[in-house]
Amino acid sequence: MGRLVSLVVVSHSRQLAAGVAELAAQMAPAVTILAAGGLPDGGIGTSFDAVQAALEQATSQGGQAVVLTDLGSAVLTAESVLEFLEPEVVDRIRLADAPLVEGAVAAAVEAENGADADAVVAAAQAAGAQYVSPQSAGATGSAPPLEGEVATVSVRNAMGLHARPAALLARSMAALDAQVTIGGVDGASVLALMALGATRGRELEIRATGAQAREAVDTAVSMIEDGFGEQ
Repeated sequence: MGRLVSLVVVSHSRQLAAGVAELAAQMAPAVTILAAGGLPDGGIGTSFDAVQAALEQATSQGGQAVVLTDLGSAVLTAESVLEFLEPEVVDRIRLADAPLVEGAVAAAVEAENGADADAVVAAAQAAGAQYVSPQSAGATGSAPPLEGEVATVSVRNAMGLHARPAALLARSMAALDAQVTIGGVDGASVLALMALGATRGRELEIRATGAQAREAVDTAVSMIEDGFGEQ
């Protein structure tokens, strides 16, 4: 696997950019996630210099980068920076039209799986549609039922499928040659898994098809029964 795609989080708030970067890093510890938020004096706004420095760092040594922004003027700042970068560097940068938090989480997980910049952008931009409330997850967030390997397992860790376990599970499923649903949603989508609101004691049906369907089901069952290493 080559160098992973880096993420640049551009926000009007320094604290917001840093917080989103910190959250996404919990999902994908191997991915470089850079925060470029606020003005140099700590005020609200976007800094051309901060965004430029982050993009130059992200694309150093031939790396690709995906930029996520909070508001319209943050997009304008990022676009302005691109106008001053070398064309060869600009070719390796993508701007994602995606919700900042959900998009950063989805992008980070996709990047951790070794996807290229286009796939990372696609994951970020699909994030808004993928995330649904726990109350509606069974309807609008559900995936088509799969035939094939099936198992049922109870969630054991006290906090259930919160962010870190959902990311671990989604990355494991995405790495296998199988189509997996867990609790009726896409097992490779961290946002769909989090939206299940699966707390301790909830039973989840795991279904998989494909060349590694049995391995996918066994892996998911093992991870959930182990409680993801949590109590």
